[in-house]
Amino acid sequence: MPDLPRRSKVREMAPAQLRTHETVVPSEQDATLARESSRVLSRHLGDQGTLKLAVDEGGRTEPVALPAAAARLLIEILTQMAQGNPVTLMPLHAELTTQEAAEHLNVSRPFLIGLLEKGEIPFRKVGTHRRVLFRDLLAYRQRTDGARQKALEELAEEAQL
Repeated sequence: MPDLPRRSKVREMAPAQLRTHETVVPSEQDATLARESSRVLSRHLGDQGTLKLAVDEGGRTEPVALPAAAARLLIEILTQMAQGNPVTLMPLHAELTTQEAAEHLNVSRPFLIGLLEKGEIPFRKVGTHRRVLFRDLLAYRQRTDGARQKALEELAEEAQL
């Protein structure tokens, strides 16, 4: 029996079963298709309020209208996939485990727990487990990025004196 290509767990799941915070790692074939698709969609997305598409399945065509914001998001997802980058779609209200939150911030879990205990990032406990809202992680990242940018600007000013 010939070897079949390995498919990721995400691909084996029916679309209705996909969880919004699962990461999709594109194959080379996916990246090529995403590159072509993002180029086509980008050409047709203007300042209009919607992007009108036609979905063809088994010879049956069905029109679909996407809001401009959703179309821009789709194009960004396809662009990232075209570059071979893994992509995760995460709603702001999603609750993450400490491991997921640490991975998102690219820090260790113990470091993240230290941030939680110091009150740097809000969390809640479910039994003995901590849960962190995705929007709180984004707010923390924005604060730290802002502080980092300010420090860089101050260093640049001092270097010019």
